[in-house]
Amino acid sequence: MSTTTVNIAFQRNLLREIDKTAQAESRSRSELLREAARAYIQRKQRWADVFAMGRQTADRKGLSPEDVSREIKAYRRSKASRQ
Repeated sequence: MSTTTVNIAFQRNLLREIDKTAQAESRSRSELLREAARAYIQRKQRWADVFAMGRQTADRKGLSPEDVSREIKAYRRSKASRQ
């Protein structure tokens, strides 16, 4: 796999944390940042999948955004009253 070098700016404190974490894991800064980027992209995709599933379920059941919002509020109220 070919790679491309990019320049990126970090605040000093964040860069120190990146370097500290990379060193603690015996990795290079680049390895740590590549993994962080992959994890971020995967997390964004999982959330997109969750929301897509929610939209499909709402569509299948004929629910409007207002119906969904009302159900969420009712659930939160019932949960809070149990505490």
